[in-house]
Amino acid sequence: MFRQVEVQLNRRGRVIHRRTALKAAIAGAAGVLSWRQTMALHAQELRRREMACIVLWMQGGPSQFETFSPLPEHPNGGGTKAISTAVPGIQIAEGLPETAKVMGDVCLIRSMNSKEGSHPRATFLMQTGYLPNASVKHPALGAHVAQQLGSPESDLPEFVRIGNARVNTGGGLLGVQHNPFVVQQAGQRPQNATHSDGERAMRRRSSLLTRLEDASLVDGADQETQAQQSLYATTRRMALSPKMAAFDLDQEPERVRKAYGESQFGAGCLLARRLIEEGVTFVEVSAGNWDTHFDNAERTKELCEQVDRPYAALLSDLKQRGMLERTLVVWMGEFGRTPRLNPRGGRDHYPRAFNLALAGGGIRGGQVIGKVDASGSNVTDRPVGVSDLLRTVCHGLQMDADREHLSGIGRPIRVVDGGEVIQEAFTG
Repeated sequence: MFRQVEVQLNRRGRVIHRRTALKAAIAGAAGVLSWRQTMALHAQELRRREMACIVLWMQGGPSQFETFSPLPEHPNGGGTKAISTAVPGIQIAEGLPETAKVMGDVCLIRSMNSKEGSHPRATFLMQTGYLPNASVKHPALGAHVAQQLGSPESDLPEFVRIGNARVNTGGGLLGVQHNPFVVQQAGQRPQNATHSDGERAMRRRSSLLTRLEDASLVDGADQETQAQQSLYATTRRMALSPKMAAFDLDQEPERVRKAYGESQFGAGCLLARRLIEEGVTFVEVSAGNWDTHFDNAERTKELCEQVDRPYAALLSDLKQRGMLERTLVVWMGEFGRTPRLNPRGGRDHYPRAFNLALAGGGIRGGQVIGKVDASGSNVTDRPVGVSDLLRTVCHGLQMDADREHLSGIGRPIRVVDGGEVIQEAFTG
């Protein structure tokens, strides 16, 4: 008598024994487990390298002609003079004399370009690498850095945004735990992060809240409640941590505070250095408004005075402390300004050719990448797109730019879609 053998059909109609199917399922589960373990080990290795990123966000779109790409011999230059830098052959605009002194650590990209000239869309593109999409919540670069390099057990937020920037990007599909922690004004302790009635009372109230939420869990709400509890736990850990002292700039020696200057942007840069020193992985400091549709010459002069000294001080400070090689500093805005001045003496939006600056994180300073024509209107050599830039940032931070995350509709979304690393930007 033959023993009955149970079988099932696969999609091609082939007969598969249950035992074979079970082995395949076990192998598949083991593969998934192995993949997760590999990813966890990779994340631990990245965190051990202690890489970090500081983005100096020039909100509004800085004029390339009044910053890193002056055209003193052309009418489009607007009368802005060029000055020599610490690197022979490299000149920048006269409004950045302190930056000129540290040019040996700076790599200028003069051939950035994109197709977005609208503030909201261009900001979203530069921050995420994608255009806004109603069906997909794209994470900001800072969220990806926090997710890959940050530690869930960190006392301080892994993604901090300093200043009143008009930026609404955040954790996106990575979750609210990767949203930025916003500090409106550097130099002051974050609001609602103190516990004036005592640590014990705060812990007691937090415990009560957790019990109430646990008791109210219903089917379908578990994920939201758990996410909220995770946020509360992170907030409690931060509020009770001695690392909160990083927000107190008065602890810095007076000579250091003076080096950064008295502007809010200077305070933000100093706070960024202090946060990175305490283990934060991504800090964004905003300066603006660079939207110079009128009186471009006067307004950019004032803006350059605000950012010049702090930017140079930040690079020098990081270098002196041995932190520059593991901290990638990106100076950028959402686009550039038009080569020709408008009737109001201003420059309008111009994404076709603009500039930015990279330093630290393995970047080879003292060089210029890319060229534009004599009028500053078109890129003529080594065009760099947004995806190229973001992939280069990931490379500098030793992150996986091709890691995929599933959107809410099950669509796999890469950290960076396309693009190539700007290899010549790096040492070695």
